[in-house]
Amino acid sequence: MAPRRVPENAVSFIRDCIERGRILWTYHVNMRLSRRFIPREAIHGAQDTYELVEEYPDDKYLPSYLVIGRYRQETFHVLFAVDVAGDNVRVVTAYRPDPREWEPDQKTRRPKT
Repeated sequence: MAPRRVPENAVSFIRDCIERGRILWTYHVNMRLSRRFIPREAIHGAQDTYELVEEYPDDKYLPSYLVIGRYRQETFHVLFAVDVAGDNVRVVTAYRPDPREWEPDQKTRRPKT
C-alpha cells in the first residue's frame, strides 16, 4: 500500500481544487445538504473564508480536514477528504456548528461532560 499523501497546506489545496472544479460530492453530502439548507453555492462561495478547524490525516479512506466557512450571513463546517494523488477534494459532509458542542468561535470543541 502506498503511503498516504497529505497536502502541505490543506486549506490552500482545498481552495485550489474548488477553483479548478476538482470537487466531488459524496452520496452522504448530497442526501444531507438539502435538509440542512446549505446549498452547494455556499460551499463554493465560502472558499476564501475557509479556516482549518481539525485535521484527520489517518481518516478511513483519505486524509480529511474540517474547515469553517462563512457565506453571506451563514457560518458552517465542511469536512473535505483530500485526494492529493487524484488532485481533487470530496465534500463528505457540511453542517452548522451546534453551540452545545462548539465554543462561540465555532472553531473549538467544548469539553465533553
